[in-house]
Amino acid sequence: MVLEIAQIDVKPGMEAELEAGVAQAAPIFRRAQGCSGLTLQRSIEKPARYRLFVKWETVENHTVDFRGSPDFAEWRKLVGHCFAAPPEVEHVREVVTGF
Repeated sequence: MVLEIAQIDVKPGMEAELEAGVAQAAPIFRRAQGCSGLTLQRSIEKPARYRLFVKWETVENHTVDFRGSPDFAEWRKLVGHCFAAPPEVEHVREVVTGF
């Protein structure tokens, strides 16, 4: 399993719209090849900053399959106008579980 972490900074006043857009987009991710979960978390210290966590089977499920699909354009249509800057995205794999 690969975890996509997207740091999203939103334009002032767009927080509720981003949250609603991500909630609307859940079915888009649910049907994406290799996607098994999605969570959006909001920073307490920086309330205009969010982190979107998406579980993928492989990096390519995200970077090739999803980004190359019409669903990616639909996703961006729902939330892209909220972005203050392009999201910073990275992929991680768990290497140690403490408990």
